[in-house]
Amino acid sequence: MKFKILIVDDVEQNIHSLKMLIADSFDVLVYSVQSAQEGVSFLINQPVDLILSDIHMPDINGFEFVEYIKGIDRLKNIPIIFITAVYNNLEYQKRGYDIGAIEYITKPIDADILSSKLKIFIDIFEKEKLIDAELEDKNKILISQSKMAAMGEMIGVISHQLKQPLTILSLCCDDVKLYNDHYEIDDEFIETFTNQTNQQIRYMTDTIDRFREFFNPNKVKGNFLLKDAIDDSIKLLDKLLVQNNTVIDINVGKEGLFGIKDELTQVFINLISNSQDAFIANKIQDNKIIIESKCQENNIVFSVEDNAGGISKNIIDNIFNPYFTTKQKGTGTGLFMVKLIISTSFRGDIKAYNTSKGGVKFIITLPLVP
Repeated sequence: MKFKILIVDDVEQNIHSLKMLIADSFDVLVYSVQSAQEGVSFLINQPVDLILSDIHMPDINGFEFVEYIKGIDRLKNIPIIFITAVYNNLEYQKRGYDIGAIEYITKPIDADILSSKLKIFIDIFEKEKLIDAELEDKNKILISQSKMAAMGEMIGVISHQLKQPLTILSLCCDDVKLYNDHYEIDDEFIETFTNQTNQQIRYMTDTIDRFREFFNPNKVKGNFLLKDAIDDSIKLLDKLLVQNNTVIDINVGKEGLFGIKDELTQVFINLISNSQDAFIANKIQDNKIIIESKCQENNIVFSVEDNAGGISKNIIDNIFNPYFTTKQKGTGTGLFMVKLIISTSFRGDIKAYNTSKGGVKFIITLPLVP
């Protein structure tokens, strides 16, 4: 990615001279326009890192041009250097600095002065690019670790889901030996044995298929219902919920979302699983989770609330940070991954609050799809 400069000047000869001076010292991209109107149109479609603008131009002068772009959020932080022959005019100096110009270069242009001033901005650009690259690498590592941790959690859920049917199959096999030793194995026994074992095998096959589809990396974004993502998470966690006597009260409508449904399913699995851990850790008896939704302007706002004891005030602001955990064997990536999915995949926001009922409430806001 190269440093980009936009020259705004109504005189073609001035533009040519500036381009030649810049090309002699720097390997950068230089664009040019010959009016303020063209400059605004260019900036709307093409981001730049520095603007070199003349002041005396017909129709709209350099001051008016800068005042206009400073009023546009995504353009207002572009540094601007005025190129002028009247720098010694104090009124010009003051007005230029007041509206946001960061420097003046006088005409006729001194090549060494121009080079030294441009070098400052190009060096800053290169340092920021290096910092951004390092940050991107760190984020990639965090995301990879979060995905591995999420996969580890899901494998734990899979093993839990398969444990009960495997136990039943083991008991069925014991029955065969018992009946063979003490009773006659008749047609009725064979039919019962076949039905029971097939039922458990079908359950395990369906469970494995659900998780295989869940981990499919080739899924594309599409429209889906919020309730479908919730239902899928509950199906995948049903044995855990039954074992912990957890009641889930769902009050959601037919709100539509756009994205990868299984990513939002992962969010619900993580939040519900965290509640299960808190129920056990705090020895809660009346385990309850409430999931509700409502439409608010162009957003869907839904919440996941439990009565598992809440989160300490000292740490609740840190729970979405990477590697932050209160669990003895936790990785600290679960809620970080939740926030990453909500903010990156769905362009939404998630917050956590302690409730007066002795629990925690996660509130998630996502753009609504008609």
